Amino acid sequence: MTELARSRGIGLHTADEVRAAEEPLLAATAPGALMQRAAAGLATVCLRLLGDTYGRRVALLVGTGNNGGDALFAGARLAARGARVSAVLLDAERVHGPALAALRRAGGRVLPAGAAGVEATVTRADLVLDGMLGIGGSGGLRPPAARLAGLAANGAGITVAVDVPSGVDASTGAVEGAAFPAMHTVTFGAVKLGLVVGEGRSLAGQVHLVDIGLELPAATVRQLADPDVAARLEPPSAGDDKYSQGVVGIVAGSSAYPGAGVLCTGAALRTRPGLVRYAGTAADGVRAAWPEAIVTDGRPGDAGRVQAWVVGPGMGTDDAARSVLAEVLATDLPVLVDADALTMLAEQPELVRNRTAGTLLTPHDGEFGRFGAGRGGVGADRVAAARRLAADLGCTVLLKGDATVVADADGTAFVNGTGTPWLATAGTGDVLSGIAGALLATGLPAVEAGAAAAHLHGRAGQLAARRGPLLAGDLVRRLPEAVGRVHGPGPAGLGDSGP
Repeated sequence: MTELARSRGIGLHTADEVRAAEEPLLAATAPGALMQRAAAGLATVCLRLLGDTYGRRVALLVGTGNNGGDALFAGARLAARGARVSAVLLDAERVHGPALAALRRAGGRVLPAGAAGVEATVTRADLVLDGMLGIGGSGGLRPPAARLAGLAANGAGITVAVDVPSGVDASTGAVEGAAFPAMHTVTFGAVKLGLVVGEGRSLAGQVHLVDIGLELPAATVRQLADPDVAARLEPPSAGDDKYSQGVVGIVAGSSAYPGAGVLCTGAALRTRPGLVRYAGTAADGVRAAWPEAIVTDGRPGDAGRVQAWVVGPGMGTDDAARSVLAEVLATDLPVLVDADALTMLAEQPELVRNRTAGTLLTPHDGEFGRFGAGRGGVGADRVAAARRLAADLGCTVLLKGDATVVADADGTAFVNGTGTPWLATAGTGDVLSGIAGALLATGLPAVEAGAAAAHLHGRAGQLAARRGPLLAGDLVRRLPEAVGRVHGPGPAGLGDSGP
């Protein structure tokens, strides 16, 4: 795996990795001790969400596995604090016996899933705790469990999943059919990969990690937080000048799509205000919008010294564009390839297979499918898909989506944790390319530049979306504030913390 010189972020783990880490801990602790740790942490989060516990109604949706036991033991703790706890059992014959007994002793009520009062119990609850399936669950929910998930979704209570929402694949985030819609997920020992990628991300809500003492292997998939990105985006020092912060060359836009060049150039300037050289065919528009950029009316080779290139957004796919793409990829500089350049590259993948400098491809799902290794589509496992294409081409792949995945050819991967659905609008990808290109020019490895750019792009989107629907240009304008938010308060005076 790539050795990252800076903070590595939050480790994300598969279900198999977590189960392997649990085995020695289970062997070294008293029976039931690990479940009690989990239940204590789960109850603590539920108490915090409920606030005043006395008299509050709590519904437990209980399956036959350990998650059901976690929910019952946590319910017993809530009942002891004055909550009115009712457990809805999917299979009364196979429920966790000691946990059910603890709930009964604490005064909890027990109902079979088919009982007449179940609908009112779930829909009127102040908090619904999902303990139907755990990390070993696969496929969509069966009808009884799906009905309970639907009741919780239509109810007024806070929905909380135990470890992983039932119906979500803990390793991939894939959902086949119905799943539990959690506002919060309390996960044990490690953040499961399926909670932050694919459909699982939207179903998990806010993720709360409870430490139960697992010793986990080094994560091969990670998620950057603000401090991790700040470490990759150091503010200028007194000795810096316009050349020392990274010089990025932009080949984007055309007479048909001049806005792509404007957005990409502006994003690069706003991310690292060092030097941006524009060498595309929308020179007039870029020159008018960004007098700070150095605009060249010619080919990339005439632009002067650069340290990384961005090529593709809005440039077209004619013979002239193909020649420019080949010229840029023939350099020994890092290159970001996006949009139209991806379309052309899918027809000539040999242009990148033998590159020694960093190459960052930024496809959305449709563009991904044009490449040989992506012909079957992205599929349910987005991390595996990005890794597959990266390994095939020997480059880095940034697979855009609700949770953007960045994967290197050696298997190193990141899943982005910032952003907003409002980013699904024209031109925002051009902005992302400009941000990532600016970071590539600072010397960051492509996988780190892509991960940091996705995080910063998402932060800018969150800021812009505070006022409602956003345009791509709004992201460019909010980038300086996003950089400040990532850095947080400190001697550099770059801004305060928070989303």
